Amino acid sequence: MQDAHPTETTMPRTRHPVVSAILWGGLIAGTVDIGAAALITGLGPLMVLKLIAGGLFGKAAMAGGLSVAVLGLLLQWAMSVVIAAIFVLAMRRRLARLASWPLWGAAYGVAVFVVMNYVVLPLSALHASPHFGVAGFIANLVAMLLFGWIVAFVARIFLASSAPVQT
Repeated sequence: MQDAHPTETTMPRTRHPVVSAILWGGLIAGTVDIGAAALITGLGPLMVLKLIAGGLFGKAAMAGGLSVAVLGLLLQWAMSVVIAAIFVLAMRRRLARLASWPLWGAAYGVAVFVVMNYVVLPLSALHASPHFGVAGFIANLVAMLLFGWIVAFVARIFLASSAPVQT
């Protein structure tokens, strides 16, 4: 007997669905976000990763080599996992709400957009403040909506797979 209907999107049961949702959601969304940033800025992925490392080292990171880009990747993944953890831990006991994961993911994406652009970037070593044109604002907001949707979708998959089986 199967645990889910064939049309449902579920993952095999895991012993640690919350941890799996956090790690997979964060790593996937964080990796996609690097690509989105490269598309939005027109910079290559390595330069985007150096910009991320610039959050710690300031503009000097731009002159760094591959090791600075790797540090940027690790920082991106770490931030993405923390961002995913906040969502998953807030939603894990609200499985009923996960049926509307696109709405919750979009709302979370908007919150991430605001926090990253108006809190994290200004406080970083780059001291960047957002100065978007309309197109840039929309592109960056869409990227964060996608980030939120990925985290919410992965959370839905793992948390739904851990729900007790109804007989």
